[in-house]
Amino acid sequence: MPITYMIDAQNWMGLSDSHIHNICPQHGLVKDAKEAFESMQQAAQKDNIDIQLASSFRSFDRQLNIWQKKWSGDLPINDFDSQPLDTSQFTALEKIHAIMLWSALPGASRHHWGTDLDVFDKRAIENSGQPLQLISSEYDISGPCYNLHCWLDENADKFDFYRPYKNYTGGVAPEAWHLSYAPISKRIIEHLDLDILATQLAATEIGGKAAILEHLNELFERYTLNGMR
Repeated sequence: MPITYMIDAQNWMGLSDSHIHNICPQHGLVKDAKEAFESMQQAAQKDNIDIQLASSFRSFDRQLNIWQKKWSGDLPINDFDSQPLDTSQFTALEKIHAIMLWSALPGASRHHWGTDLDVFDKRAIENSGQPLQLISSEYDISGPCYNLHCWLDENADKFDFYRPYKNYTGGVAPEAWHLSYAPISKRIIEHLDLDILATQLAATEIGGKAAILEHLNELFERYTLNGMR
């Protein structure tokens, strides 16, 4: 299948959605990833796994909104075990690291690309009687999405998906729910540009901006590039 995707900064920073094809009103992916996801979804249904999207394409502005809510305290900042942290005594840099354990900097999120998605087993979550939280315990052996987790281990690569955050490598926490469409996402990695990202963030009103810009090289390497190559 030919890959149809124009890689440029507007796309990889989430400043444009021209590369996105809608799956439903709430979700979209690039064309090739969308088709691969739908094929994977159909295959999983045959094994009684109801794969649905929790998150897919996310714009720069939407990622910025998540960041700002965490920075202001309107959303919790969780530790490695998905428990809320008290960041009131944190320095700006400590707070940035705490946020980036689970949430990317605007402009540096894989969800901007249209190749990455968060998935869950809708039927299993509904049967559990608990709302979806996208936390590790839901995908562990006693969690409602464990069968999905095992199914993805065996089948995701058949549809060209992989888990970029399967293991902790010192940056982003493990995310069993996060899939990436390898034929495109692995190409995008080679086009990421720290200088372009720095210019965009410098022009953005974002919590912790001074510390972000001062330490951007370290943050970019640890959370954006770490584990990608």
